[in-house]
This record gives sequence, structure tokens and C-alpha cells, in this order.
Amino acid sequence: MRNVLIFGATSRIAEETARQLVARGCRLFLVGRNPAKLAAIAADLRTRASDPAHIHAQAADLDQLADHPTLIEAAVAALGTIDTVLIAHGTLPDQRACEASVERTLAEIHTNALSVISLSSLVANRFAAQGSGTLAVIGSVAGDRGRQSNYVYGSAKGMVDLFLQGLRNRLARQGVAVVTIKPGFVDTPMTAAFDKKGLLWAQPATVAAGIVAAIDSGREVVYLPWFWRYIMLIIRTIPERIFKRLSL
Repeated sequence: MRNVLIFGATSRIAEETARQLVARGCRLFLVGRNPAKLAAIAADLRTRASDPAHIHAQAADLDQLADHPTLIEAAVAALGTIDTVLIAHGTLPDQRACEASVERTLAEIHTNALSVISLSSLVANRFAAQGSGTLAVIGSVAGDRGRQSNYVYGSAKGMVDLFLQGLRNRLARQGVAVVTIKPGFVDTPMTAAFDKKGLLWAQPATVAAGIVAAIDSGREVVYLPWFWRYIMLIIRTIPERIFKRLSL
């Protein structure tokens, strides 16, 4: 049975992942920004759990980096120990608004990159000390190459991707798995403004199943659904002189 700490537990993908973990008997500590939504998700999970006492929740603003150590300690106190951490929080910024505002750009990078790096560092140190653990972080295919349509979001995800590569290299001999999750288009409230037609769109439950499988296997980098690995391979190999003329 896993003891799982989920940051960003009120995201649609994280909620679906939590449901699948509970169905397998995992104990959960949930952290989310919206207290009412977090409470509703926790209540639903308790109805699904074999023991409702195995589901814990705490509201927090993960942009407040100084609170991160306390949140991890609260999870340890509630669960006894942690063997798995899923970092799932983030925002999808308005690219045009970011282009017009340095402050907004930096705020989005703080949320989508720096807060994730802070949590990852703290978790990595704890897992290294105990000689085991799995850290799974939801990134994005957007981090594979900067595109004019979302390069602020993509640059934050790219920063996290590179950081996790280094963390994985550092922890490889210490019994700690670092898993980078790269979803493509997912039908969630965060993508409500998008036209969600076509075969490239996935449902949160499908992505959640991929996340659980990746945690089980300890795989290094997982694209969800799988075909995004090949789509992004093509995008990454387009020469820059051609790529800069494309409207992507």
C-alpha cells in the first residue's frame, strides 16, 4: 500500500489519479488551493476508500514557498511516512497577457516552475535520506519546444523538465525514482476555452491511468497519451529557420 502526497489535488487530472489510487488501497494526503473544492474531493474519496481515515487534506497556496516544508511535515505526520509524491498543480496562462506584462510572465513562471522546483527539491532530499521513494511531476509536451502560442507556459514546463533530468541523474543510485509526466491536450477546466475536437484530445481518467502506471513502473519520462512522444519528436526536429515561420 502506498502513502501518497498529492500537490495540486484539486486539478481534474490529480482528482482522477487520486480516485484510481484509492481504489488500489492507497493512503492519501491532498494539498489544494481551493478549500471548498478540496473538501468536496476529499469527502468523495472517503466514500471510495476502504478506510475513510486514510484520506487527509490541507488547503494551501503553493506559491508560498516558505510553507512547503511544513506541508510535507504535515503529510508525514498524517500518513506516518511518504513513499510517493505527485506534483500536479499549475496554471495555463494567457500568452497575450503575459507578452504585455513582465510581472504576469514572472508570476506564471513562479507558479509553474519555481514552486514545482521548490517542492521537488524538498521531496528529493527526504527520499534520498530514506533511500527510497517515487517523485512524479506533471509537466507538459509544451515544454519540449518554445512555440509562439504558449512560450511562457512552455518555458516554465521546460525549466521543470531540465530540473527533473538533473534530479533523476543525481538520485539514480539512491533508490529514488523521478518520473516526468508529459500530457498533451486534456479535456479539463483549465482548457475550457479550447476547441476540444479531434483525436489528439484525451480524457482525465485516461491520463490518470497512465500516471498510475508510470508511478508503478518508475519510468523516467512518459508522454500521455503515448503518441505525443512521436508528435513532439517531429516538432523538435524541425529546423529553426523553418520553425520560426510556422504558426504553432
